[in-house]
Amino acid sequence: MEKIDQRYLIQQNKISDGETKPPVFAKVMRSKDGAFEGVSFIKSKEKASVLTIDEANQAVAWANNKKPNAKEYVTKIICVGQ
Repeated sequence: MEKIDQRYLIQQNKISDGETKPPVFAKVMRSKDGAFEGVSFIKSKEKASVLTIDEANQAVAWANNKKPNAKEYVTKIICVGQ
């Protein structure tokens, strides 16, 4: 059985804040059957969703398309240890 490579987080920084405020992290919302429904951003890195690279790319794409103020943020995928 192949091990699933889940080690990525999504980090978001507001462009206008520069480096003055801490980043927020993505918490993925899923339906009862596990289907992707969307993303919300939270301050707690410990409660953020740990994702595979494909799930992380899907979440970033969703956030960029569905969030009206997405252009105000820099969104990036980081490894858990960063």
